[in-house]
Amino acid sequence: MTALLDVKGLTKRFGGLVAVKDIGFKIEAGEILGLIGPNGSGKSTVMKCIMGIEKPNAGSVKLDGIDVAGWPTHRIARAGVGIVFQHARPLQRQTILEHIKLALLPDNLLMLATDHGVTRRAEEIAARVGLSQVMHRLPRTLPFADLRRLELAKAIARNPKVVLVDEPFAGLTSGEVADFSALIGSFRAEGHAVLLVDHNVKSVAALVDRVLAMYLGEYVAEGSAEEVMRNETVRRVYLGGKIETAARPEREGKDRTPLLDVRGLGVLYGKATALDDVSIHVGEGEFVSVVGLNGAGKTTLFNAISALVPYSGTINWRGETLAGRTPGSIARGGIVQCPESRELFGDMSVRENLDLGGQHFPVAEAAKQLDWLFGLFPILKARQGQAARTLSGGEQQMLAIARALMMRPKLLILDEPTLGLAPVILEQLSKALEVLRQTTDITVLLGEQNVTFALPHADRVYVIEHSRIIWEGDPARFAEEAGAGYL
Repeated sequence: MTALLDVKGLTKRFGGLVAVKDIGFKIEAGEILGLIGPNGSGKSTVMKCIMGIEKPNAGSVKLDGIDVAGWPTHRIARAGVGIVFQHARPLQRQTILEHIKLALLPDNLLMLATDHGVTRRAEEIAARVGLSQVMHRLPRTLPFADLRRLELAKAIARNPKVVLVDEPFAGLTSGEVADFSALIGSFRAEGHAVLLVDHNVKSVAALVDRVLAMYLGEYVAEGSAEEVMRNETVRRVYLGGKIETAARPEREGKDRTPLLDVRGLGVLYGKATALDDVSIHVGEGEFVSVVGLNGAGKTTLFNAISALVPYSGTINWRGETLAGRTPGSIARGGIVQCPESRELFGDMSVRENLDLGGQHFPVAEAAKQLDWLFGLFPILKARQGQAARTLSGGEQQMLAIARALMMRPKLLILDEPTLGLAPVILEQLSKALEVLRQTTDITVLLGEQNVTFALPHADRVYVIEHSRIIWEGDPARFAEEAGAGYL
């Protein structure tokens, strides 16, 4: 039997970057394939090549036996491919029902005779996706989940042979995830072929028939969700390798009031839920790791603590609320964040970047801190006259951490410090963190996807998934339970 969607040798280059390399798969009628991989793996590029949003450099995309690779998007849509985007961009002056009716209209303008059946069919689709109560409202008045339902409704209206669904569960609550899973499953029941693109294996495991894992544009593994989650290469891609832990003597004051106490934290980006009722605490002198896949909410949590995003809930520092404090005031008060994006001054030298970190201290005190940091990161001493932008990625990460440490923080927040770094650099960073952990009283809150980096330096671990904390405990217990549960 001919597959509804048959992709072979798909390759896409952006200049010298190969975003997708020789990817192939088939999806039969009534089947759901999950395409998974960490951010930057090439998943969305594959979807865009299928839909004609990007033109592939090589390979074929056969829709019911016809190669549509390189066709313009509107022709591919007419041929029977529908897409459910992660980010909705509705027409703001049309009601929800009018959006669905537009999707039901024929492509040929000569066929735009009034059809009383269109309204009835649109109302049926609205009821199917749970929009009956709001179908006469405008998109701007609706919550995020209803906007996602509208995208599904428009796909249903087009009745495509193949449905592409991009990150369907991002920003949804657990109850909404269940509703969306049922709706996506209904595509299978009606004989559509579905490609579900997501970075999280576990979120799609119960829904898909098969999973194909990608990493850096290339094929990694294919099979059932359980088989892919057990695959050693997939585990290495997501987890980073063998998990080890390193205990240390318990610090005094373990049962005192936490240095940082976050309760019921909620953050919205527009109408999307970025954090949902998140609570964590960090004791003085603790190293606490927050682990989770990209998009889980780690950066949002840290940005809320640093007052970079508005939030609901409470954040207490040394027993007092941080509400109303500015980011600068919070940093001067002892909470210093080293961001995922590093935010170095590229045209300034290594020494100048470091001097900025210590500029509010007396000269002698700043010089003493600088000497200590050059001992922790010797490469920075050798490079101190070099422009920051000319450093390697690993050296830039060391500089970003050192600049944060120049402020002599009471709590250092490290956001994805290993992102994109070579193994040899990871080892150097790991040794530096362990020196901090074993020889200083500094408190560290570390956010990481790479648990093999995060766990050896942790006294406690939180796991964040879909904007919520789902697990808390010591690293040894996490090591026992890691793997399929984390993925």
